[in-house]
Amino acid sequence: MTTAPSTTTDEAPQPAAPAPSKSSWAPLRPLILRLHFYAGVLVAPFLLVAAVTGLLYAGSFQAEKLVYDHELTVPVGERKLPISEQVAAARESHPEGTVSAVRPSPEADATTRVMLSGVPGVDEGHALAVFVDPYTAKVRGSLEQYGSTGALPLRTWIDEFHRDLRLGEPGRLYSELAASWLWVISAGGLVLWFSRRRALRKVRGAKGRRRTLGLHGSVGVWAAAGFFFLSATGLTWSAYAGATIDELRTSLGQATPSVSAAAGGEHSGHGSATGRAGDAAHGVGLDKVLAAARAEGLGDPVEIVPPADATSAYVVKQVQRSWPSKQDAVAVDPASGEVTDVSRFADHPVLAKLTRWGIDLHTGVLFGLANQIALMLLALSLILLIVWGYRMWWQRGRGTAFGRPIPRGAWQQVRPQILVPLLAGIAVLGYFLPLFGIPLAAFLAVDILLGEIAHRRGRRSYGTPAG
Repeated sequence: MTTAPSTTTDEAPQPAAPAPSKSSWAPLRPLILRLHFYAGVLVAPFLLVAAVTGLLYAGSFQAEKLVYDHELTVPVGERKLPISEQVAAARESHPEGTVSAVRPSPEADATTRVMLSGVPGVDEGHALAVFVDPYTAKVRGSLEQYGSTGALPLRTWIDEFHRDLRLGEPGRLYSELAASWLWVISAGGLVLWFSRRRALRKVRGAKGRRRTLGLHGSVGVWAAAGFFFLSATGLTWSAYAGATIDELRTSLGQATPSVSAAAGGEHSGHGSATGRAGDAAHGVGLDKVLAAARAEGLGDPVEIVPPADATSAYVVKQVQRSWPSKQDAVAVDPASGEVTDVSRFADHPVLAKLTRWGIDLHTGVLFGLANQIALMLLALSLILLIVWGYRMWWQRGRGTAFGRPIPRGAWQQVRPQILVPLLAGIAVLGYFLPLFGIPLAAFLAVDILLGEIAHRRGRRSYGTPAG
């Protein structure tokens, strides 16, 4: 991607002789350059925060295994105890709160997690995870846990800072702003890079601003596909654009289905499988419930959610997000121990599957360590691009000050048959992506105002071509 390449005469539109068909698009380049420049300058700080925290988050999965090794792993024994005994040991050690979920040991050397909700001192929306040795029922510790991936304190802190700067719902606007503009800046950079002559794109042998421009563009081109992906998947669970995407999926019949938690077993495509759990030993008990789920083919890792009330069923769901995804779920009647409802991931709508895989790839769990390394490389690339972008701006001022902004008025050179559909498309995007549309409208308003002030002072720069 590029921000402010120098003007060259060979890039200016030719006034003489009929231009080839592509010349009708040539006036768009200064307009894209101006948008890319200002978007990069103004949005870059938000992108920088997202990139740095994203880099840390991608590395937090492996760090978590090292920091919490004592709680997460145990020596392999001969035989695992019934899950009910493990939960009883956890409750004896931590009688506070209620059991909200249980994750039996998924591997030979892994502990069982018993999640407790309503524990004093634990943040709302979080749970206290009690780690139990599945062979001896010895409690190895307890830690606060958040989210469906079971993030422990280290990863939770980084995750929340990446998502909302630890400011709650208002803070989510920063990440949605970054996601809304990342693809715009990337697309603009691609257009600018490929519209330059090959000789001007070379890095080897170049010096000064041209070398910085070459590095910025080369890395941006290679990383662009990753940026488009991060932007699209980041928007799927953002505050405003995410709600629009959910509504669209629902209207198309592509919402994510789930089992019905009603003890009666009436199947519902959108039934609730969560809620405040009650007694973990309700009805037939955890051991028979887990056995019923195993009989339906639910292999590890699984999570058991106890009934929310007297009319609810147990819900057992697979929680493996890595490839291949295991996301099947069943509801089990607490009175009889019979399976009353089943949801198979294979039967989920296409968009529901793509959303699931997209989010898991974005968060680094779909392909494990390889996924996390790829995310770290993308984050590092974005950090370098931002640094190079600001450096080019400084070099444009000859290394003594930041360069002057790209001249305004480029839109006047664009033909109406191109400009009108372009503006209509931007308006539609702005409606569905408000944190793209609102800042863009604000920028245009300020830019027009500044242009008018400059015009009144006799320094109007409209119509000046920019390269």
